[in-house]
Amino acid sequence: MMDNLGSRLKDIRLKAGLTLRELARQVDVSPSFVSQIENGKSQPSVATLYAFAQLLNVSVDDLFESKPALGSPVPAVHHGEVLSRGDVTNPSEAWHPSEYANRVSVVHPSHRSRLNMAAGVNWERLAATPERDVNFMKIVYAPGATSTDEGDTVSHAGYEYGYVISGELEVTIGDEAFTLHEGESLGFDSSIPHSLKNTGSVDVQGIWFVHGAHA
Repeated sequence: MMDNLGSRLKDIRLKAGLTLRELARQVDVSPSFVSQIENGKSQPSVATLYAFAQLLNVSVDDLFESKPALGSPVPAVHHGEVLSRGDVTNPSEAWHPSEYANRVSVVHPSHRSRLNMAAGVNWERLAATPERDVNFMKIVYAPGATSTDEGDTVSHAGYEYGYVISGELEVTIGDEAFTLHEGESLGFDSSIPHSLKNTGSVDVQGIWFVHGAHA
C-alpha cells in the first residue's frame, strides 16, 4: 500500500544498483521528486509508477506491497473460507505457496490492498493470486483526474481491459479518444501510447484488468 511505497522503491532501486539521481534521469522526473516519494512526502502518478516498474523490472505490486518474512506461517484455507486481513502479512500472500492458493483468491472488500495515487486516482486490488504481470482492480478517478501528471500518454507491454461502472471516462489510445459511459467497456494493446481522464463532474468507478504490466 502507499504507506510503504517509498521504502519499497528505495530498497528495489538500491538492489538494482541505481542512484536516486540516475533513476530520476531515466524516468524523466526530478531527483527531488524521487526523494520525496521515497520519503513518503509525495505520490507518483500512474504513469510514473509504471515507469518505475518498467525500469526496475518489477511488477507494480512489488513496488507497494511488502512480502512476508521467510518462514512466516501461512494459514490453511478451507473451501468457502475468507481470511481476515489480520491473519496474514498481506492479502496477496494469503494463499502462497500452496497449490490451492495459486488457483483461488477470495478477498473481502475490507481486506483489499489499496493504492492512492497523485491527483485523485485510486486503485483497489480485487484478487491476489501470485501470478506476475497481472493487475485486476477497481479504479476510481476523481473529476478531472488523469493517469499522467501532464495528461501525456504512456505505454507498456501487454493488454488492458476496462469496464465503466459509473461516471464518464475518456481513454486516449494513440491518435483516437474514446469516451466511455456507464456500462461501456473496451480492450486495447497497451503498447500503444494511452491515457485516462475523468471528463465528468462525478467520480469514475470502473473495473480494470491489465495483463503484462511490464516487459
